[in-house]
Amino acid sequence: MPRKHISAVKRDRQNVRRRKRNRDVRSRTTTLVREAVRASATGDASATTRSKAAASALDRAGRRGIIHKRTAARRKSRLAKAISKQSS
Repeated sequence: MPRKHISAVKRDRQNVRRRKRNRDVRSRTTTLVREAVRASATGDASATTRSKAAASALDRAGRRGIIHKRTAARRKSRLAKAISKQSS
């Protein structure tokens, strides 16, 4: 942790808060994607709702810069591909 400058100490506090928030968002998106794939595999009626929630979370994370926009798009594409593969 920085010791000298007050601004460096503040910046360190901000980074800690942001890192925690970003980690939580990344974890949540991963969980939503996993739940959507699992729901479609079991033929659950909530599969479409779960996939929409996962896609929305990925879009939101990409917009906020938590994950790269193209990473979000790639994961959405893979999610849609996995769901359509299991539903057919």
